[in-house]
Amino acid sequence: MADPLFRFACSPRNLDGAPEGWVESMVQEGELALLVDDGGLNAISAVAHALDVVSMRLLRPEESAAAQERTVMRYAGSMALVWVASSFSEPVAQWAHDRGPMTLLVEAADALPADERKRVERFVVILGRQAE
Repeated sequence: MADPLFRFACSPRNLDGAPEGWVESMVQEGELALLVDDGGLNAISAVAHALDVVSMRLLRPEESAAAQERTVMRYAGSMALVWVASSFSEPVAQWAHDRGPMTLLVEAADALPADERKRVERFVVILGRQAE
């Protein structure tokens, strides 16, 4: 794969129930990094097996929600970002609004609902068109 167009940060549970091939198609031109959730290593391993990869990017867990948000923002760097989390603080919303690269914040505590998967799909398509 060429350099990724965007980064995708979420927990394994956010990917549960996605149609077969959905995650692969979403990160075909992107880079997936997982946040540890209560499923732990088993959930991360399940995603790796589903994607048929032997390694996964993992964002380090932090002691507080604010520290975890800062870690994801550092991970985003100067790239476009899809970030799925149960909620976002006002500083994160402001950061996403103010930063140059496109940013999609998706609130979902568990599996992404179909309408949110569609939002992610549209975002990824727009990024792909901009890269052409």
